[in-house]
Amino acid sequence: MASNNGIWIDLDNTPHVPFFRPIIAQLTDRGEKVAVTAREAFQVCQLADLLGVRYQKIGRHYGKNPFLKITGLVWRSVQMIPFVLRKRPSLALSHGSRSQILICNLLRIPTVMLMDYEHAKTPLLLRPRWQIVPSAIWSERLQCRNRKRILAYDGIKEDVYAHDFVVDPSLPGALGINTDKIVVTVRPPATESHYHQAESDLLFEAFMDRACSNSELQIILLPRNRKQEAFYRASHPEWFIGKRVIVPEIAVNGLDLLWHSDLVVSGGGTMNREAAALNVPVYSIFRGPAGLVDKELARQRRLVMVDSVSAVQEIGLRKKTSRPIEETQNTPLTTILEHIEEILRQENLCSQAHAV
Repeated sequence: MASNNGIWIDLDNTPHVPFFRPIIAQLTDRGEKVAVTAREAFQVCQLADLLGVRYQKIGRHYGKNPFLKITGLVWRSVQMIPFVLRKRPSLALSHGSRSQILICNLLRIPTVMLMDYEHAKTPLLLRPRWQIVPSAIWSERLQCRNRKRILAYDGIKEDVYAHDFVVDPSLPGALGINTDKIVVTVRPPATESHYHQAESDLLFEAFMDRACSNSELQIILLPRNRKQEAFYRASHPEWFIGKRVIVPEIAVNGLDLLWHSDLVVSGGGTMNREAAALNVPVYSIFRGPAGLVDKELARQRRLVMVDSVSAVQEIGLRKKTSRPIEETQNTPLTTILEHIEEILRQENLCSQAHAV
């Protein structure tokens, strides 16, 4: 069922770009008008350009300061007003864009928030009308007060785009990666996030110290932003001696990088789950409250949670064995699209009832 004025998708963080790309393509193929906005934060816009996602840039990231975070959230909502008044979308869709949800709640535009972490706290004014979540967290207390508006899909969100992934064989050469060595991709903790725990920093530094002392390793370090990179270069110059540590100067497709890696050590949930989706050995140094999705991956032995500095020393540093992705239908994508269509149907019926 096509919406009258289309669907508005907001890309608020880097992982949202590959996630929404197949959703945008499928919605467009089904006759939906889709408008996309993106926040200038981390590498959102650069990755959207790389993956060919067309967008209008609105707002930016305001750093770690809590006051600036709140101010920036509200200001970005204000910046969205001209776009919203021009497009007048029938439905707003995001993976947790609080600025989008705020302005849509004020203007009474139905919102759908996809999410996969049940510990996120959401004030009343920022709660979505609908939620779509992995079935692993469906039974938890989530943001929607009406449980009938919480819809579930099997699997993890990373399955949506890992399913159709086609490897780029030129990436190692483009980044100067020595594939004869053990290639390790490392993602530091999200030090500017509200859920950051200092223990994650200790685990990250312990692993980097260990990895940089091993001449058999080629390390690909993916700082969250230039500020974080500058901090590590200043505080740990020994890591960057020679060519053992590579920091990509341009946005890269994360799946490509993970595919060419022998193992992954990450303080970020999305990269951990991307590696799991590609069957690449992955170790999580995230020390905030563990989500049920990650716990399920750990139970399946697709993810190892590192909880101490001594456990860092036990991380296996070896070439990965061949672990091909299983050929399956992309059930999560299909289910999510069906949920969106059903939400549009119900919202259209609701609008017609109010118009009578």
